[in-house]
Amino acid sequence: MPASVAADLVDVEQMVRQLNTDHPGLANLEPLARFLLRAEAVASSNIEGLRMNVRRLARSEASQREGVEVTDATARAVLGNIRALDEALGLAADSGGPLTVANLTAIHRALLLGTREEPWAGLVRTEQNWVGGVSPCSAAFVPPPADDVNGLLTDLATYLSGDDHPALLQAAIAHAQFETIHPFADGNGRTGRAVIQLVMRRRGVATRVIPPVSLVLATRASDYVAALDGTRTEGDPTPGLLRWVELFLSATGRACRDAERFSRDLAQLEANSRQRLGRVRTNSAVDLLVRALPSIPVFSVATAAAHIGRSFPVTSDAVERLAGADVIRQVTLGRRNRAFEAVGIFEAFTGFERVLASPDADTQLSPPNRPAPARPQRS
Repeated sequence: MPASVAADLVDVEQMVRQLNTDHPGLANLEPLARFLLRAEAVASSNIEGLRMNVRRLARSEASQREGVEVTDATARAVLGNIRALDEALGLAADSGGPLTVANLTAIHRALLLGTREEPWAGLVRTEQNWVGGVSPCSAAFVPPPADDVNGLLTDLATYLSGDDHPALLQAAIAHAQFETIHPFADGNGRTGRAVIQLVMRRRGVATRVIPPVSLVLATRASDYVAALDGTRTEGDPTPGLLRWVELFLSATGRACRDAERFSRDLAQLEANSRQRLGRVRTNSAVDLLVRALPSIPVFSVATAAAHIGRSFPVTSDAVERLAGADVIRQVTLGRRNRAFEAVGIFEAFTGFERVLASPDADTQLSPPNRPAPARPQRS
């Protein structure tokens, strides 16, 4: 490995660890972590052509919690991506022993439950598949034959269980290998990007907050596909692997830098909310709810009460106080379900997403080169 790549591995790993330390102005990291996990799910789905913004996802997620049927097929698919990420991170946290093929199929099962593709959830393919084209003869990529897939997945699980390589190098190689195996009939890209987060959590690098790598890979989609293709060769694989690792490290580093900026935006938003509220007693329902808003940006009183661990009447009073200070606003889920939405959070995220969609990280220098929400209108 060239010294420059080895140095980047160390530097970017430190950036991921820094993202997981305490942030000035944020009482705790759980709300930031939850919001960035949603962002990762949306971006990973966008790469596969499933277009959805975080506000629409949050409202669908809130509807689901309230028992309202989510009829939006795209929303159900992206909610599945959240489940897949949760499953991957849970496996990473709970795994005292080696990872198995069953662990990888569990992530895929979580991804497809409740979607039109549910019949294939968690099932390793038994037929040949391909990427692009109408047949393997015209395909952009033809994965290994179905008879080889279980053995290749077993080998990958063994690699994921070890620590021979630095964490980010392991994440990059494991993702490339997973996408090459292409073990499922559908959902390989989203499952493979969940594997990236599994590795970073399992290796103790992203202990609380995941860097939204997919937001950057979505911006560099053509480079991303080309870099993965470059790892598949009958000759020396080293040059292609190095190009992919360099792209992965660049994307992860940028995701960390911009997520740090977003954490400061959230901290400022919380500070502004507290200023509008006036004096707030520490650990009161009002205090806890203001902290929790990025975790539950759309919520009912019952959801908020369960989340902050306070009674329904006490939480209802807190909700009324936040609404009176214009920290939250009432919305409707379905036809009759009353809910509330945090003011300013989705607008802050729109700015964050637009910056990540800009190749130069500055929309004044280069506009977003992929679908991204429009800049919020100034009031």
